[in-house]
Amino acid sequence: MDFLEIEWNSNLYRQEIELRDRLLRAPLGLSFTSEELEEESAEFHFVLVENGEVCACAVIVPICNDEVKLRQMAVTEHRQRQGLGTNLIRQIESTLVKRGIQKIQLNAREKAIPFYQRLGYQTVGDPFMEVGITHWKMHHHLVDC
Repeated sequence: MDFLEIEWNSNLYRQEIELRDRLLRAPLGLSFTSEELEEESAEFHFVLVENGEVCACAVIVPICNDEVKLRQMAVTEHRQRQGLGTNLIRQIESTLVKRGIQKIQLNAREKAIPFYQRLGYQTVGDPFMEVGITHWKMHHHLVDC
């Protein structure tokens, strides 16, 4: 399994979009707009690839010099609950620490909170609605990693 940072609009990026769309957007009746995809050119895209197939992905959005937001994390259906999500997050965190990033924030779907808590992320504030489902803001300080 290869951990890669991929280029926006590359072949692997298109696989990432298909995975995120299938698992995260379509079930909510959402689809990507061309404007949303264009905005992603300024974001960082990380994937786990096996035999040329994107098995897991996450997007990192720069917020300021030492803080980012993780969003749109997904693991393909047949590879869930096999440690890929943990592997991906840990490798992203390691990469970000090398770039001077100290804090990651994210908006977690309620069912994903236990996963992120196991990785050291903490909830902040009260639950809120985003894309029609309950989310919690979470953060993690990387200097402790």
